Amino acid sequence: MTRSMGLTRGKLAAATGCHIETIRYYEKIALLPQPKRAANGYRIYGGDDIKRLGFIRKLRALGFTLDETRGLLTLVDGHDYTCGDVRAIAVAHIDNIRAKIDDLRKMETTLGEMANACSGGDVPDCPIIDDLYSGPGGPGDTA
Repeated sequence: MTRSMGLTRGKLAAATGCHIETIRYYEKIALLPQPKRAANGYRIYGGDDIKRLGFIRKLRALGFTLDETRGLLTLVDGHDYTCGDVRAIAVAHIDNIRAKIDDLRKMETTLGEMANACSGGDVPDCPIIDDLYSGPGGPGDTA
């Protein structure tokens, strides 16, 4: 595919399921290249843009940050990568995901304990608020 398909930004958005504002933002931060312009001034996108935007969207759906996405795009654009390089990035990202899952489990446990300590009654005295309001180092502190 090439850039010469002649898609407008709206058609690119429809073709990829990406919001127009997101496409604008990706262009602004240079994840997507600036598109060519037609004689009427409209931006023109093509197959390469569809493929690149799809790549970006998949990375974002997998939780890659914008900086990590930029790094992978730099590798792809420069054709300067090996399968081992990409695997190392993927494995490092898996480790980050696992750490986040562990943090979420700790938060779930802590909040569950606070909710179980609350009777849910009509009195203004609430152990959840008391625990949360106790500040850093309090009973519910997970940091």
